[in-house]
Amino acid sequence: MRFLAILTLSATGPLLAAATALAADVAAPAYPRESAVYAPPLLSEMRLGFSAQDPSGPEKGSYNFTGEVLTSKFWRTNDWTDFFIPRFHAGGSVNFRGDTSFAYAGLTWTLDITPKFFVEGSFGGAVHNGDTSATGRPDHNALGCSPLFRESASVGLRFDERWSLIGTVEHMSNAGLCSQNRGLTNIGVRLGYSF
Repeated sequence: MRFLAILTLSATGPLLAAATALAADVAAPAYPRESAVYAPPLLSEMRLGFSAQDPSGPEKGSYNFTGEVLTSKFWRTNDWTDFFIPRFHAGGSVNFRGDTSFAYAGLTWTLDITPKFFVEGSFGGAVHNGDTSATGRPDHNALGCSPLFRESASVGLRFDERWSLIGTVEHMSNAGLCSQNRGLTNIGVRLGYSF
């Protein structure tokens, strides 16, 4: 997987550099970034926190411990195109009551609104230990199958260059590809530490 990502990014690097050169007259983001030079992604951030499990669904009233790690970007630019360069993420969520727990991975896009505030979007996949039966259990979300698609939206506040607080809404479902598709939506908060 990492070899494929490096190969793909190596091939698209010159195209991104050309696009960056064309957009050089656009104002730089709040945090100036290093030039558009390819570098292998390294672990850059860790996030730990808690979430409420699907507050409007069958598993409501239960809570999760969540953890996530993110890599650095594959390369950086000094202008608005930096937003389009994602970071790889991997994480997991363990339910305290024995309801659905899951592990996930995918890509995250971060947009700095100000030096302190940022927003994020992510997309990827997840595997879980939840209900996949055709009939479904009344006290569990009927997820239909595993793996699932996972997407999330976040808003964050940076306290300094290391610490941040991130509020996140995440959703997992199979997009109608399996017999059951109740999905799972969690709302939570995490504390982030950048290396």
